Amino acid sequence: MARIGFEAQRIFRRKKHGMDFVALELLKALRKIDNENEYFIYVNEGDDPCIESGGNFQVIVHKAPYPLWEQVWLPRRAERDRVHLLHCTSNTAPVWHSIPLLVTLHDVIYLEKFPLFAPGYTPYQRFGNMYRRWVVKAAIPAANRVLTVSQYEVENVLRFLPSIKDRLYVIYNGVGSHFKKITDRRKLQEVTEKYRLPERYIVFLGNTDPKKNTENTLKAFAEFSKQSNQSHKLLLGDLNRDFVKNLLEKNGIPEIIGQIHFTGYIKNTDLPAILSLADLFLYPSIRESFGIPILEAMACGTPVITSNVTSMPEVAGQAALLVDPHNPSIIASAIRKVLRDQELKNTLIERGYERAKTFKWENSASQLVNHYKQLT
Repeated sequence: MARIGFEAQRIFRRKKHGMDFVALELLKALRKIDNENEYFIYVNEGDDPCIESGGNFQVIVHKAPYPLWEQVWLPRRAERDRVHLLHCTSNTAPVWHSIPLLVTLHDVIYLEKFPLFAPGYTPYQRFGNMYRRWVVKAAIPAANRVLTVSQYEVENVLRFLPSIKDRLYVIYNGVGSHFKKITDRRKLQEVTEKYRLPERYIVFLGNTDPKKNTENTLKAFAEFSKQSNQSHKLLLGDLNRDFVKNLLEKNGIPEIIGQIHFTGYIKNTDLPAILSLADLFLYPSIRESFGIPILEAMACGTPVITSNVTSMPEVAGQAALLVDPHNPSIIASAIRKVLRDQELKNTLIERGYERAKTFKWENSASQLVNHYKQLT
């Protein structure tokens, strides 16, 4: 039996994001498939304690600012727990440590453009990217093994960290088992009332990060709306209304604010119902290392439009309509095509169901356990 330290610093925060869900889903899957290793789960304090100690899992919570938590408390606590391996799951890791280290490097976007000069980022995002830029350059070359999430990202990582070529492996992400077509009328009604869902809508879950391509998506929706004389609303997740309003005014399309539905933060357990009721899911990102929402929408029976760049064709396969994310007119044309062509829509839905089935968290966890065995 090996003692595995598992860094899951952010999983207790209420507003979880991509890497948080990856860590949480992996923990759920590891709990199902691995009764041999002993796990020490390191978490920063938060108001959503979504996993508890029990069996071969011990959850250890410590409250501290992120850099202090990771660079000071985490290595000391892992040494105290006498772990045989420390798995850091979210790009960064302690720079100074005495324990064998496995790191999941989801992306290296913070190495591609210097954070202080890249346009479109908030001060908080700039600080986070500066921190990652420093830590990744210092910690990753010394890691015993590095994991990433797509073949696209392998090539990208090696452009900046060529020395880890012989220690770099891919483990694909998965789809949560709760992502499926929701048909229960009570659940659908509950979610409809909770988020005041419009009758017909298109889902876009972008944010303020420039790579999510929110500006071009809004321009595409405006063009689609003007040319189609249709009743669909664009459903946005946790995006600030003023941020969106400023983008619309900047691009001379302020009039479509009435066709945008702001839900606020969407609880992950409510998202399958929202996707199940949607007519279309838009994911025209400029840069993704994987793109879990593509598969989540597919698993819920929602046709997907995504980008023809970076990892998205690798994840979507033949089950989505691929577009140039830099061209709003092409995105608008793709929206019209899917909504008007029922045969195409049905084909994308059926292919999507099959595509999503090939990405399971249990498979990811099984591969992860094999890496643990090889390193301990």
